[in-house]
Amino acid sequence: MTANRPAAVVVLAAGEGTRMKSATPKVLHRICGRSLVGHVVAAAGELDPEHLVVVVGHGREAVSAHLGEVAPQARAVVQREQNGTGHAVRIALEELAGSGVALDGTVVVVCGDTPLLAGETLDRLASAHDADGNAVTVLTAEVPDATGYGRIVREDATGAVTGIVEHKDASAVQREIREINSGVFAFDAKLLASALTQVRRDNSQGEEYLTDVLGILRSAGHRVGASPAADHREILGINNRVQLAEARRLLNDSLLRDAMMAGVTVVDPASTWFDVAVTYEPDAVVHPQTQLLGSTHLGAGAEVGPGSTLTDTSVGAGARVLNTVADGAEIGPGASVGPYTYLRAGTRLGEGAKAGTYVEMKNADVGAGTKVPHLSYVGDATIGEYTNIGAASVFVNYDGVAKHHTTIGSHCRTGADNMLVAPVTIGDGAYTAAGSVITKDVPPGSLAVARGQQRNIEGWVARKRPGSAAAQAAEAAGREGVAEGEGAGQAG
Repeated sequence: MTANRPAAVVVLAAGEGTRMKSATPKVLHRICGRSLVGHVVAAAGELDPEHLVVVVGHGREAVSAHLGEVAPQARAVVQREQNGTGHAVRIALEELAGSGVALDGTVVVVCGDTPLLAGETLDRLASAHDADGNAVTVLTAEVPDATGYGRIVREDATGAVTGIVEHKDASAVQREIREINSGVFAFDAKLLASALTQVRRDNSQGEEYLTDVLGILRSAGHRVGASPAADHREILGINNRVQLAEARRLLNDSLLRDAMMAGVTVVDPASTWFDVAVTYEPDAVVHPQTQLLGSTHLGAGAEVGPGSTLTDTSVGAGARVLNTVADGAEIGPGASVGPYTYLRAGTRLGEGAKAGTYVEMKNADVGAGTKVPHLSYVGDATIGEYTNIGAASVFVNYDGVAKHHTTIGSHCRTGADNMLVAPVTIGDGAYTAAGSVITKDVPPGSLAVARGQQRNIEGWVARKRPGSAAAQAAEAAGREGVAEGEGAGQAG
């Protein structure tokens, strides 16, 4: 990244975000698998700054806790009163100074609600700042509609940046300017600290504007520069749910484009969603109405969808996953899953294994070639290789207090409608009869039959349900039987 490592990156994440109309702090709203501030911190981290500082305010306990999870290297600094961006940066620098940190070099300031901002763009900003020897360099962008943004004011003769005027303070002429301030800056650390002490609050909001630093430094004879963003959409801030959805769409389109360029077939990008941590190999195919979330991975030639949602799930090469919900599962090479299957945390399907229609699995280790074709629940179990589990089987793993484990060996055949009451073990090559409730271990090569003897009570319907449709059908069947018997006697 940058040749000169920044002394610090300061992320401004203290705002309340009232237009989100949410109990959740704005910067904790999520798109594509990360919070808004998580995206910004990830981009900032690509610069490898000596210090990463996040200024928090509204919902600071929740935001600080979240940072501890996603960016433990970040230092959270509390802005107890939101008195503007300049105030936020000032208290961040004061916090560092108070802990003995003497910043020397470049300080990059970014907004915590710009999730599309790329690390590469920050790198270009910091590099341009160093190369040009600026006191401050602002990241700018040309936008179709500049309403609400601070305008970049340039000198007519030279085009040099003379200042930034906030929308509410801009004149009618200035509001026609389409080049805007992104809210992202690179500063000389020592000049920034000095200039912040000179920022005033005599504006429409009564706040300390960070943008005023540009005018202060320029008036002191220092150089102010600009670094235009390649794509104005990168600097889009999120202020309401509409903008949140728009950013999600833009980021998702970018993620899908990267996947397709890497050799993944995405049949319908409009109905397919990826998180930023999803990985893949060439020739994977993603069918419509599919979401790949968390750290999901697709192996070469794997097919997922339609109608599947996979979270933190790995899909082996050549596996097929149809109409499936999976969370924390491992699907082996060549395995077959679905349709209408639910794989819960801890499920591992071996190579060529099958979890079929209306099958649910949880904490189950299923061996290579083993099939659980339909209508079954497999929970807390180990199944060996090339075993077949009969339809409508239930691994009874919970006794109301604790979970228990079932072990089934290799090359076993369990009958349809079996209840396997854990803890229980079925040995290699064993069979169980249909309709059995298995409560005891089954030795290898044995047949287990655990069901009552069938008993037919003749005439029960005529006695207990006289006049019913069933009784009339039975009576008619009886007459037909007698007639057939008489006919057979005459023929003899």
